[in-house]
Amino acid sequence: MSASRSVLLIIGGGIAAYKVLELIRRLKDRGIASRCILTKAGEEFVTPLAVSSLAGERCFTDLFSLTDEADIGHIALSRSTDLLVVAPATADLIAKMATGLANDLASTALLATDKRILIAPAMNPRMWEHPATRRNMAQLEKDGVLVIGPNSGAMAERGESGPGRMAEPNEILAAIEQALAGETRLSPAIGFLGRNPGGLASGPKPLAGKRVLITSGPTHEPIDPVRYIANRSSGKQGHAIAAAAAAAGASVTLVSGPVTIPDPAGVETIHVESAREMLAAVESALPADIAIFAAAVADWRVAEAAPGKLKKQAGAEAPALALVENPDILATVAAREIDRPALVVGFAAETDNVIDYARAKLARKGCDLIVANDVGGTGVMGGDANTVHLVSADNVETWPTLPKSEVATRLIAHLAAMSKAGS
Repeated sequence: MSASRSVLLIIGGGIAAYKVLELIRRLKDRGIASRCILTKAGEEFVTPLAVSSLAGERCFTDLFSLTDEADIGHIALSRSTDLLVVAPATADLIAKMATGLANDLASTALLATDKRILIAPAMNPRMWEHPATRRNMAQLEKDGVLVIGPNSGAMAERGESGPGRMAEPNEILAAIEQALAGETRLSPAIGFLGRNPGGLASGPKPLAGKRVLITSGPTHEPIDPVRYIANRSSGKQGHAIAAAAAAAGASVTLVSGPVTIPDPAGVETIHVESAREMLAAVESALPADIAIFAAAVADWRVAEAAPGKLKKQAGAEAPALALVENPDILATVAAREIDRPALVVGFAAETDNVIDYARAKLARKGCDLIVANDVGGTGVMGGDANTVHLVSADNVETWPTLPKSEVATRLIAHLAAMSKAGS
């Protein structure tokens, strides 16, 4: 293959298979080529044509294709790559891997490979928690298989919820890049976030015994019952930080504005709508050792929200909206005298003069650290990558563009070191 990095992507038969199409596109954007094997069950959810169109070459499906066996072969297919990725990794595929079965192209390639394997489990919560799956996952851990996810949340089956949702494409992409870089364990923020059977993705817990409070997402400030003032925040960065803090051993409370992403596993999540609701939830969650204010809180709200929908009247001027300033959550917490967290961290989303504005905000708000980023036309808000500057009273540390999950991992490691130094 012409690309310097490549993966063999094995697509299992689960409803999450549709997410893999997005993963293939993102791999291509990162210069990572992908060959794909689609299982028979996987073909029930996505087509070989869709997979091959995105990957840019033929999608393989049949173990006994004479042309493929003469031209490529399952042995060469599994070894002419840098990494094998199974997504979604169904209970069936996991069981085959754990027991060494090889009765189709996917399982044969997995057994014949001499390369590393990363799996993204996806299944019903009861299947995930079944003792057989627990045993199989423990065996894969012993075999050195890397695991990303699963996440917790609502399932495709009506009324079902819990651990079993496949990790999101950006999370899998971050795990792939770590694996291709030669790391033997995934970073805590993107590694196993479920019940940790057999110690998957376990490691040092630098925040064990610490209480961490995090805000995430936007706030919605009502204009009338159907309209509101908001911003483009997706909550991806704040939620990733909450997941990383939990993986580092902290007891985490996440106060989230309205978002469409699932709650992080192992985190107490409080859902709010407005800035005033967010402040109340934050104050009720104190005391905390570390407070991280990643939410993009609306600066203003309408002074008096209309009780009914504002109607457009022919020939009439647009209604005047009288705005008032919202409470400053970061400054309020940083100024507390009795139960101020030892570390108060703010975020600064700027479109120009990023570092200068961050320094001014640090002094004005009275916090210990500002995480600043440039959101001017970069696709950061709602996107999956971020470029941040850590601004403190005596230093500015600039990080390269990274997946938001990796930003979260590094930030939590940085705060753990700050916390240890200050204790």
